[in-house]
Amino acid sequence: MSHHVQREIRYNFEFEHRIKACFIGAGGHAYRNVYPALRYAPIDLAGLCDLDLGRAEKFARLFGAGKAYADHREMLMREEPDLVFLVTAYHPDGRVQATDLALDALAAGAHVWMEKPTAASIEDIERLQAASAAAGRMVMTGLKKTFFPTIEKLKDLIGSPGFGRLTSINVRYPQSLPRREDRADLVKMQSFLDHIYHPGAILNFLGGEIERASYEWEPVTGASVTSLRFRSGAIGTLHLAAGQSGGSIFERVEIIGEGANAIVENGSRLTYFRKADLPSYGRAASFIQPDENAALFYEPEHSLGQLYNNNLFYLGYVPEILHLTDAILAGTPITRGTLEIAGEIMKLFEFYRRTDAGVTTNLSPEAQL
Repeated sequence: MSHHVQREIRYNFEFEHRIKACFIGAGGHAYRNVYPALRYAPIDLAGLCDLDLGRAEKFARLFGAGKAYADHREMLMREEPDLVFLVTAYHPDGRVQATDLALDALAAGAHVWMEKPTAASIEDIERLQAASAAAGRMVMTGLKKTFFPTIEKLKDLIGSPGFGRLTSINVRYPQSLPRREDRADLVKMQSFLDHIYHPGAILNFLGGEIERASYEWEPVTGASVTSLRFRSGAIGTLHLAAGQSGGSIFERVEIIGEGANAIVENGSRLTYFRKADLPSYGRAASFIQPDENAALFYEPEHSLGQLYNNNLFYLGYVPEILHLTDAILAGTPITRGTLEIAGEIMKLFEFYRRTDAGVTTNLSPEAQL
């Protein structure tokens, strides 16, 4: 199945059938990236809720919601939406507010689209799974990285005749891991929980289920390098590159197959190195490869006012919402951003919280644990 599919986008007003929806949360991230994405989805925004009613009213005017609320339960009761969007923050104890809000939305009979993180524990994921099954409604987490056109293209390369099986993968992402003694505290782990969903989603999407892992941690910046083996047999590394420059390439993904490899930098630049032999050593006079072996390079142009050079699209916000709305209208299940996938990412989060995780073998007899 092709994951990267060119599609012409319809504007909100062009849809014949639209889904009645409500939105909980009126923060900066939602303002920049989620509400604007609804302009390209079959959504009728009936209600909008925030604890600050004045802020909710301003957002409702800006984004065309029918009514503003300060109490989400009142909104769910009065509006009876088919879909609820959740973009909220954390409880004082570090738990995820959206987890409880999703349970309320499911109890009201609505599907849920929620921003990551889905929850702060596997137990909370399991609660959501049970509630989703009981309500017969879907819960989707917005794992936007898996909807980047570049990452979707990597997925399509894996298993293709020119690339072969995935044999190894490297993901680099700038994130600090707190000190071991702080990892039991969800408040101190909040930033890590918030961001592990990004590289975790890519690893799951491209590599599948992780079978085992070990890591090394650096105390000055909190950087870490994790060695991974996937159930498929592929191996990989997750380099959480805390300490890198703010002017650096932000993130990098590389997949290696059987004689070919591909690299995505900054989410929007893809280079596919097709199968090619090394030139004859010591005798080759040119570095230019034959055309049929030359690398392929993909990057959006930013001269035209196209949708594909808008961050709502190349960062996956619109495609991830359409994945859910398409499934709701068709009566079919989602395949990305599922609670099962969120559970796999939570396994990675809880792995880093374990006090016994880390070095697995000492190569030097004098090494100190």
